[in-house]
Amino acid sequence: MSISSLKGGVGKTSVTLGLASAALSAGIPTLVVDLDPHADATTGLGVQADGQVDIGRLLKNARRGDLASNVVPSGWVGTAQKRSSNKAAPVLDVAMGSSYSGIYDRPDLGKRDLKRLATLLERVEGYRLVLVDCPPSLNGLTRMAWTASNRVLLVAEPGLFSVAGTERTMRAIELFKNEFAPNLTPAGIVANRVRTGSNEHTFRLNEMKQMFGDLLLSPTISEQANWQQIQGAAHAVHHWPGESAKQAAGYFDDLLRALLDSGRMRSRVARR
Repeated sequence: MSISSLKGGVGKTSVTLGLASAALSAGIPTLVVDLDPHADATTGLGVQADGQVDIGRLLKNARRGDLASNVVPSGWVGTAQKRSSNKAAPVLDVAMGSSYSGIYDRPDLGKRDLKRLATLLERVEGYRLVLVDCPPSLNGLTRMAWTASNRVLLVAEPGLFSVAGTERTMRAIELFKNEFAPNLTPAGIVANRVRTGSNEHTFRLNEMKQMFGDLLLSPTISEQANWQQIQGAAHAVHHWPGESAKQAAGYFDDLLRALLDSGRMRSRVARR
């Protein structure tokens, strides 16, 4: 599943990290592919590399690249093990981001280049969930992620420019699906950084419900005052103390369940 937005600053990486935290808490073996050249997801996941190759260099040599040998366990895993009574070791691995991947973030990639990430991922086993954190653009890296994905989760703030950007992204997905990825579907739209006391946010949320219908997912993610502190400490939201973090963790638990349930439903429909 690609996590996408064509507008920067809406918290796309924060949603990726929240879903990764929920998956770790639920014991779902997960791989996070940090395709954004800023590599913020890699930082937030507390990655300590030990000679592994980043995703940009793996993409350059996709036919022979060994992604499975170059993933790095998230630093969150040790804390999860201490908290869990389950004997099975939790799995949250990261394909590290780097500025090197920016060589592919251009608008003129051909079909062969668009398949580079899919080529790497098709040789990887053992994960129930793969989250791809995309750059906030529709250049090569995002289209590469969409080519490798079954679904795209869109992230938006309840603001005028973000809502308009989401509408553009929906049109872009449909065009891309018709030309390059017939199995690609929108996983839905998550409204992030919602301020419950804001009249503007209330208005825009109602507007999004009218525009996108059931694609607007529940729950929405409320703005968290300590979110930057949690990410700056490279901690999972599920491991952070306090009622605010507990509430945020609950949002992402519910969102992950909704995404997984809708994925299973679409899979059954497709088989029929």
